[in-house]
Amino acid sequence: MKIGLVGYQGSGKSTLFQLLTGVEPDVSKAHLGQVGITTVIDERFRKLVEMHRPKKESPSKIELLDTPGLSQTEQQVNPQRLGVIRESSAMVHVVGCFNGADPVKEVQQFEEDMVLADMQVVNSRMERLEKDVKRSRPDRDELQKEYDCLKPIAEALNSMQSLKEMEFSDDQVKFSKSFALLTRKERLVVCNTADSSFDESILNQLAEMGVTAIAAPVGLELEVAQLPKEEQVEFAAEMGLAAPCRDRLIDAAFKVTDLITFYTCDEKEVHAWLLTRGSTSVEAAHAIHSDLARGFIRAEVMSTADLFRLGSEREVKAAGLHRLEGKEYIVKDGDEIVIRHNG
Repeated sequence: MKIGLVGYQGSGKSTLFQLLTGVEPDVSKAHLGQVGITTVIDERFRKLVEMHRPKKESPSKIELLDTPGLSQTEQQVNPQRLGVIRESSAMVHVVGCFNGADPVKEVQQFEEDMVLADMQVVNSRMERLEKDVKRSRPDRDELQKEYDCLKPIAEALNSMQSLKEMEFSDDQVKFSKSFALLTRKERLVVCNTADSSFDESILNQLAEMGVTAIAAPVGLELEVAQLPKEEQVEFAAEMGLAAPCRDRLIDAAFKVTDLITFYTCDEKEVHAWLLTRGSTSVEAAHAIHSDLARGFIRAEVMSTADLFRLGSEREVKAAGLHRLEGKEYIVKDGDEIVIRHNG
């Protein structure tokens, strides 16, 4: 699962990338983007490891893509720079809240840039379709259907409207899937402050715009993280940092993806798996290994909430809370699953 980090030049986007991944930004990759990995903060995983004492621990991980910095003065270059983020499941928009910057105005400008980028790809397809539906070809009816589905999407974008609140039909979802529309992606705004002080009313203004936002002094956090462990607490106190916010940032970034976590556990390994919300037990089996999905028979399921409350798998079974589920079962966040399969 990949999250894209976006922001205008000088926002501190690459500093956040280094804080979350431990990877120093590579100047040679500034125009292409740079990838790093961070581990999802998961208290349930920690408890499962304590219970099972496995030989191997495999927490879920997020792939972070540090994208090319956007230009506030040359908007025409931004659609191309935003293009690298289309493959991401969600995005984190870093806003620099220093040197007299207006975070609310910058968020509005970023939304305009996303609309322009989506407009470019949709209009390009519409122009091609307009030519193709006028020709005699065997797939003309299907192309006309695609054109009719995309038309209201193009009209909204051409009116500078985000697609976030637009309700898509199944056909519109199908025909627009290849575009990976930016204005449909989940997004977190990180207000990067110069120090630990911040006008909290800015978060309220963004919330009123329907934007999920948190504030963090990213530069100071990175300074603290690079110190020896024994010096971190003292330095953080001197800088007025109540507690390091790296974990909070990772947790917030993960939550905007709308993914869930399920677990497989035994004495060999405790493994946390990420899955799209609404996925079935067969899709969970496929996330583990394609062979499990092909030979799927049943899924043994229990809730980790029940497990922690009752203290053991034996007690969960005794309470009748251990279940056998079929292919259509919708996996819940926090499920512990064993896949029964052929082969």
